Amino acid sequence: MAQPQWLHKEETRAWYAFIGAGALINRRLDQQLKEDVGITHLQYEILVRLDSAPDREVRMSGLADALYNSKSGLTYQITQMEKAGLVRRRCCPSDVRAVYAVITDDGRRMLERAAPGHVALVRELLIDVLTPQQLTTIADGLGEVNRRMQDGRPASSPR
Repeated sequence: MAQPQWLHKEETRAWYAFIGAGALINRRLDQQLKEDVGITHLQYEILVRLDSAPDREVRMSGLADALYNSKSGLTYQITQMEKAGLVRRRCCPSDVRAVYAVITDDGRRMLERAAPGHVALVRELLIDVLTPQQLTTIADGLGEVNRRMQDGRPASSPR
């Protein structure tokens, strides 16, 4: 087995900055949404995805993939949100295995209440802290990481 290629100082600094910033931002966004409107950051993201989808519905398996969540984890979240009246499930008449999550009117109202505070905090914690060049670099770099992982390519594969 080949020896690992250990991270050098600058690579380690980048890795720790990425891990720390991601965890702190997610924690703070979750806290803000819970305090302001009583939902989690993941539940907010579910509402955003549903609201922006055609017919305001998404197949559950596709929603889990889009949110980088397990199907069982998404099912739990949808169950909680269904109890709160924010979403409902719809079965597909042409495919008995397909179940869709659909945003309700209450879910849309929740999103309208949650969005201003959420976007303001995203700006405060990330967008307004960085220069336009830094934002572009982060978007390009992490976009490439996402593309490679979604394509199933190993990190060492050439573009």
